[in-house]
Amino acid sequence: MSESWKEKLYEPSDELIAVENVNYEGPEPIVEGEGTPEEELITIDHVDLSYDGNTGPIKALEDINFNIFPGEFICVLGPSGCGKSTLLKILAGFIAPTTGTVKLEGEEIEGTDWHRGVVFQHPPLYNWYSVRKNVGFGPKVRGLPKEEYEPLVDEYLEKVGLSEFAEKKIYELSGGMQQRVSIARALINNPEILLMDEPFGALDALTRESVQDLTRKIWWETGKTIFFITHDVEEALLLASRIIVLSRHPGRVIEDIHVDFSRQIVEENATDIKFTEEFYKYREQLLRLINSQ
Repeated sequence: MSESWKEKLYEPSDELIAVENVNYEGPEPIVEGEGTPEEELITIDHVDLSYDGNTGPIKALEDINFNIFPGEFICVLGPSGCGKSTLLKILAGFIAPTTGTVKLEGEEIEGTDWHRGVVFQHPPLYNWYSVRKNVGFGPKVRGLPKEEYEPLVDEYLEKVGLSEFAEKKIYELSGGMQQRVSIARALINNPEILLMDEPFGALDALTRESVQDLTRKIWWETGKTIFFITHDVEEALLLASRIIVLSRHPGRVIEDIHVDFSRQIVEENATDIKFTEEFYKYREQLLRLINSQ
Protein backbone atom coordinates (compact mmCIF):
# COMPACT_ATOMS: atom_id res chain seq x y z
CA MET A 1 0.00 0.00 0.00
CA SER A 2 1.25 3.47 -0.87
CA GLU A 3 2.51 5.64 1.98
CA SER A 4 0.04 8.33 0.84
CA TRP A 5 -2.69 6.69 2.93
CA LYS A 6 -1.01 8.02 6.06
CA GLU A 7 -1.27 11.61 4.86
CA LYS A 8 -5.04 11.26 4.37
CA LEU A 9 -5.78 10.10 7.91
CA TYR A 10 -5.40 13.43 9.67
CA GLU A 11 -7.39 16.58 9.15
CA PRO A 12 -7.01 20.03 10.73
CA SER A 13 -9.05 20.36 13.89
CA ASP A 14 -10.05 23.96 13.18
CA GLU A 15 -12.58 24.77 10.44
CA LEU A 16 -11.74 27.35 7.83
CA ILE A 17 -15.20 27.26 6.26
CA ALA A 18 -18.33 25.75 7.80
CA VAL A 19 -21.25 24.74 5.54
CA GLU A 20 -24.52 23.66 7.12
CA ASN A 21 -28.02 22.70 5.94
CA VAL A 22 -27.17 22.85 2.24
CA ASN A 23 -29.40 20.85 -0.13
CA TYR A 24 -28.54 20.10 -3.76
CA GLU A 25 -30.54 18.12 -6.30
CA GLY A 26 -28.88 17.10 -9.53
CA PRO A 27 -25.91 15.17 -10.87
CA GLU A 28 -22.58 15.04 -9.08
CA PRO A 29 -20.57 18.10 -10.20
CA ILE A 30 -17.38 17.45 -12.16
CA VAL A 31 -14.46 19.65 -11.15
CA GLU A 32 -11.65 19.85 -13.68
CA GLY A 33 -8.22 19.00 -12.33
CA GLU A 34 -9.58 17.46 -9.13
CA GLY A 35 -8.36 13.95 -8.30
CA THR A 36 -10.75 11.10 -7.68
CA PRO A 37 -11.60 10.85 -3.94
CA GLU A 38 -10.50 7.66 -2.22
CA GLU A 39 -13.24 5.04 -2.16
CA GLU A 40 -14.63 4.10 1.22
CA LEU A 41 -13.84 0.59 2.44
CA ILE A 42 -17.01 0.18 4.50
CA THR A 43 -20.26 2.13 4.20
CA ILE A 44 -22.69 2.14 7.15
CA ASP A 45 -26.00 3.57 6.00
CA HIS A 46 -28.92 4.32 8.37
CA VAL A 47 -28.31 1.24 10.52
CA ASP A 48 -30.76 0.44 13.31
CA LEU A 49 -30.76 -2.70 15.43
CA SER A 50 -33.52 -3.86 17.74
CA TYR A 51 -33.88 -7.05 19.73
CA ASP A 52 -36.83 -8.64 21.48
CA GLY A 53 -37.39 -7.72 25.12
CA ASN A 54 -39.93 -8.87 27.68
CA THR A 55 -42.17 -5.90 26.94
CA GLY A 56 -41.45 -5.56 23.22
CA PRO A 57 -38.61 -4.56 20.88
CA ILE A 58 -35.63 -2.79 22.44
CA LYS A 59 -33.55 -0.57 20.18
CA ALA A 60 -29.78 -1.03 20.63
CA LEU A 61 -28.56 1.18 17.76
CA GLU A 62 -30.30 4.08 16.04
CA ASP A 63 -29.56 5.63 12.65
CA ILE A 64 -25.84 4.89 12.50
CA ASN A 65 -24.22 6.58 9.49
CA PHE A 66 -20.51 6.82 8.69
CA ASN A 67 -17.89 5.50 6.28
CA ILE A 68 -14.60 3.77 7.02
CA PHE A 69 -11.69 4.50 4.68
CA PRO A 70 -8.63 2.33 3.96
CA GLY A 71 -5.82 2.68 6.50
CA GLU A 72 -7.89 4.33 9.23
CA PHE A 73 -7.52 3.30 12.87
CA ILE A 74 -10.98 4.01 14.29
CA CYS A 75 -11.64 3.76 18.01
CA VAL A 76 -15.24 3.71 19.23
CA LEU A 77 -16.06 5.11 22.67
CA GLY A 78 -19.32 5.43 24.60
CA PRO A 79 -21.08 4.57 27.86
CA SER A 80 -21.53 0.91 28.84
CA GLY A 81 -24.45 -0.67 27.03
CA CYS A 82 -24.51 1.89 24.20
CA GLY A 83 -24.08 -0.72 21.45
CA LYS A 84 -20.35 -0.51 20.66
CA SER A 85 -19.84 -4.26 20.56
CA THR A 86 -23.17 -4.71 18.78
CA LEU A 87 -21.95 -2.42 16.01
CA LEU A 88 -18.73 -4.44 15.70
CA LYS A 89 -20.76 -7.67 15.46
CA ILE A 90 -22.72 -6.17 12.57
CA LEU A 91 -19.49 -5.25 10.76
CA ALA A 92 -18.16 -8.77 11.40
CA GLY A 93 -21.33 -10.32 9.95
CA PHE A 94 -22.28 -12.09 13.19
CA ILE A 95 -25.66 -10.34 13.22
CA ALA A 96 -27.63 -8.37 10.63
CA PRO A 97 -29.06 -4.88 11.24
CA THR A 98 -32.80 -4.57 11.68
CA THR A 99 -32.85 -1.79 9.09
CA GLY A 100 -30.17 -0.10 7.01
CA THR A 101 -27.18 -1.56 5.20
CA VAL A 102 -23.48 -2.23 5.79
CA LYS A 103 -21.32 -2.70 2.70
CA LEU A 104 -17.70 -3.76 2.25
CA GLU A 105 -16.30 -2.33 -0.99
CA GLY A 106 -19.84 -1.90 -2.32
CA GLU A 107 -21.01 -5.42 -1.47
CA GLU A 108 -23.52 -5.88 1.36
CA ILE A 109 -22.10 -7.83 4.31
CA GLU A 110 -23.94 -11.11 4.77
CA GLY A 111 -22.37 -13.47 7.29
CA THR A 112 -18.75 -13.92 8.24
CA ASP A 113 -15.73 -14.39 6.00
CA TRP A 114 -11.95 -13.96 6.08
CA HIS A 115 -12.15 -10.41 4.69
CA ARG A 116 -12.95 -9.25 8.25
CA GLY A 117 -10.66 -10.47 11.03
CA VAL A 118 -11.90 -10.32 14.62
CA VAL A 119 -9.91 -10.09 17.87
CA PHE A 120 -11.90 -10.53 21.10
CA GLN A 121 -11.09 -9.60 24.70
CA HIS A 122 -10.79 -13.29 25.56
CA PRO A 123 -9.00 -14.97 22.62
CA PRO A 124 -10.88 -18.07 21.36
CA LEU A 125 -7.69 -20.07 20.84
CA TYR A 126 -7.24 -23.84 20.78
CA ASN A 127 -5.44 -24.69 24.01
CA TRP A 128 -4.33 -28.13 22.81
CA TYR A 129 -2.65 -26.62 19.71
CA SER A 130 0.74 -25.00 19.60
CA VAL A 131 1.12 -21.29 18.90
CA ARG A 132 2.22 -22.16 15.36
CA LYS A 133 -0.83 -24.34 14.68
CA ASN A 134 -3.20 -21.68 16.08
CA VAL A 135 -1.78 -18.98 13.81
CA GLY A 136 -1.87 -21.25 10.77
CA PHE A 137 -5.39 -22.54 11.45
CA GLY A 138 -7.22 -20.03 9.22
CA PRO A 139 -5.16 -20.56 6.05
CA LYS A 140 -5.30 -24.34 6.61
CA VAL A 141 -9.11 -24.30 6.83
CA ARG A 142 -9.24 -22.14 3.70
CA GLY A 143 -7.36 -24.88 1.88
CA LEU A 144 -4.07 -23.07 1.25
CA PRO A 145 -1.11 -25.37 0.59
CA LYS A 146 1.12 -25.94 3.63
CA GLU A 147 4.19 -24.71 1.76
CA GLU A 148 2.34 -21.45 1.07
CA TYR A 149 1.06 -20.62 4.53
CA GLU A 150 3.90 -21.88 6.75
CA PRO A 151 6.25 -19.02 5.74
CA LEU A 152 3.38 -16.63 6.55
CA VAL A 153 3.08 -18.18 10.01
CA ASP A 154 6.76 -17.46 10.62
CA GLU A 155 6.34 -13.90 9.32
CA TYR A 156 3.42 -13.07 11.60
CA LEU A 157 4.95 -14.75 14.63
CA GLU A 158 7.93 -12.47 14.12
CA LYS A 159 5.65 -9.43 13.77
CA VAL A 160 4.05 -10.11 17.16
CA GLY A 161 7.31 -11.13 18.83
CA LEU A 162 6.49 -14.80 19.40
CA SER A 163 8.96 -16.62 17.12
CA GLU A 164 10.72 -18.31 20.02
CA PHE A 165 7.39 -19.51 21.48
CA ALA A 166 6.10 -21.08 18.24
CA GLU A 167 5.95 -24.64 19.63
CA LYS A 168 4.50 -23.71 23.02
CA LYS A 169 0.93 -24.72 23.85
CA ILE A 170 -1.55 -21.90 24.40
CA TYR A 171 -2.07 -22.76 28.07
CA GLU A 172 1.64 -22.16 28.66
CA LEU A 173 1.38 -18.48 27.61
CA SER A 174 0.51 -15.36 29.60
CA GLY A 175 -2.64 -13.38 28.79
CA GLY A 176 -0.68 -10.78 26.83
CA MET A 177 1.08 -13.45 24.77
CA GLN A 178 -2.23 -15.16 24.03
CA GLN A 179 -3.59 -11.87 22.74
CA ARG A 180 -0.55 -11.55 20.46
CA VAL A 181 -1.36 -15.00 19.06
CA SER A 182 -4.93 -13.86 18.45
CA ILE A 183 -3.72 -10.78 16.56
CA ALA A 184 -1.35 -12.86 14.42
CA ARG A 185 -4.10 -15.39 13.70
CA ALA A 186 -6.40 -12.63 12.49
CA LEU A 187 -3.75 -10.85 10.40
CA ILE A 188 -2.41 -13.92 8.59
CA ASN A 189 -5.60 -14.10 6.52
CA ASN A 190 -4.85 -10.57 5.25
CA PRO A 191 -8.34 -9.22 6.04
CA GLU A 192 -9.58 -5.95 4.60
CA ILE A 193 -10.28 -4.75 8.14
CA LEU A 194 -9.31 -5.88 11.64
CA LEU A 195 -12.17 -5.67 14.16
CA MET A 196 -11.00 -5.54 17.78
CA ASP A 197 -13.54 -5.77 20.63
CA GLU A 198 -11.93 -4.40 23.81
CA PRO A 199 -8.97 -6.70 23.17
CA PHE A 200 -6.76 -5.42 26.01
CA GLY A 201 -9.42 -4.93 28.69
CA ALA A 202 -8.42 -8.02 30.69
CA LEU A 203 -4.67 -7.28 30.66
CA ASP A 204 -2.65 -5.64 33.42
CA ALA A 205 -1.46 -2.07 32.85
CA LEU A 206 2.12 -2.87 31.77
CA THR A 207 1.08 -5.68 29.43
CA ARG A 208 -1.69 -3.55 27.96
CA GLU A 209 0.75 -0.76 27.14
CA SER A 210 3.10 -3.24 25.46
CA VAL A 211 0.36 -4.75 23.28
CA GLN A 212 -0.95 -1.26 22.44
CA ASP A 213 2.53 -0.37 21.15
CA LEU A 214 2.60 -3.57 19.10
CA THR A 215 -0.83 -2.91 17.56
CA ARG A 216 0.06 0.69 16.68
CA LYS A 217 3.33 -0.47 15.09
CA ILE A 218 1.63 -3.17 13.00
CA TRP A 219 -1.05 -0.72 11.85
CA TRP A 220 1.50 1.91 10.85
CA GLU A 221 3.78 -0.54 9.04
CA THR A 222 1.07 -2.49 7.19
CA GLY A 223 -1.60 0.17 6.57
CA LYS A 224 -4.23 -2.28 7.82
CA THR A 225 -7.63 -0.72 8.58
CA ILE A 226 -8.60 -1.23 12.25
CA PHE A 227 -11.95 -0.79 14.01
CA PHE A 228 -11.34 -0.89 17.75
CA ILE A 229 -13.85 -0.89 20.64
CA THR A 230 -12.68 0.50 23.98
CA HIS A 231 -13.94 2.07 27.21
CA ASP A 232 -10.58 3.77 27.78
CA VAL A 233 -10.37 7.36 26.51
CA GLU A 234 -6.57 7.48 26.82
CA GLU A 235 -6.24 4.22 24.90
CA ALA A 236 -8.37 5.65 22.10
CA LEU A 237 -6.29 8.83 21.90
CA LEU A 238 -3.00 6.90 21.90
CA LEU A 239 -4.07 4.50 19.12
CA ALA A 240 -6.64 6.11 16.87
CA SER A 241 -6.46 8.27 13.79
CA ARG A 242 -10.21 8.84 14.24
CA ILE A 243 -12.53 8.54 17.24
CA ILE A 244 -16.27 7.93 17.08
CA VAL A 245 -18.41 8.44 20.20
CA LEU A 246 -21.78 6.77 20.68
CA SER A 247 -24.56 8.09 22.90
CA ARG A 248 -26.21 6.25 25.74
CA HIS A 249 -28.65 3.48 24.73
CA PRO A 250 -29.84 3.43 21.99
CA GLY A 251 -26.45 4.17 20.48
CA ARG A 252 -26.22 7.09 18.04
CA VAL A 253 -23.09 8.78 16.69
CA ILE A 254 -22.66 12.01 18.65
CA GLU A 255 -19.02 12.80 17.82
CA ASP A 256 -16.60 11.92 15.04
CA ILE A 257 -13.14 13.49 15.28
CA HIS A 258 -9.68 13.01 13.77
CA VAL A 259 -6.70 12.90 16.12
CA ASP A 260 -2.97 12.95 15.48
CA PHE A 261 -1.33 11.48 18.60
CA SER A 262 -0.70 8.00 17.16
CA ARG A 263 1.24 9.49 14.23
CA GLN A 264 3.29 11.64 16.58
CA ILE A 265 4.18 8.62 18.72
CA VAL A 266 5.35 6.61 15.70
CA GLU A 267 7.01 9.29 13.59
CA GLU A 268 8.33 11.64 16.25
CA ASN A 269 8.85 9.15 19.10
CA ALA A 270 6.59 11.34 21.26
CA THR A 271 6.41 8.86 24.12
CA ASP A 272 5.38 11.53 26.65
CA ILE A 273 2.53 12.85 24.53
CA LYS A 274 -0.14 11.99 27.10
CA PHE A 275 1.33 14.72 29.35
CA THR A 276 0.88 17.49 26.77
CA GLU A 277 -1.76 20.21 26.98
CA GLU A 278 -3.33 19.15 23.68
CA PHE A 279 -3.73 15.54 24.82
CA TYR A 280 -5.27 16.71 28.09
CA LYS A 281 -7.69 18.94 26.19
CA TYR A 282 -8.96 16.07 24.01
CA ARG A 283 -9.12 13.72 26.97
CA GLU A 284 -11.27 16.11 29.00
CA GLN A 285 -13.49 16.91 26.01
CA LEU A 286 -14.23 13.22 25.40
CA LEU A 287 -14.72 12.40 29.08
CA ARG A 288 -17.20 15.27 29.49
CA LEU A 289 -19.09 14.15 26.39
CA ILE A 290 -19.34 10.52 27.53
CA ASN A 291 -20.19 11.34 31.16
CA SER A 292 -22.89 13.80 30.09
CA GLN A 293 -24.91 11.01 28.53
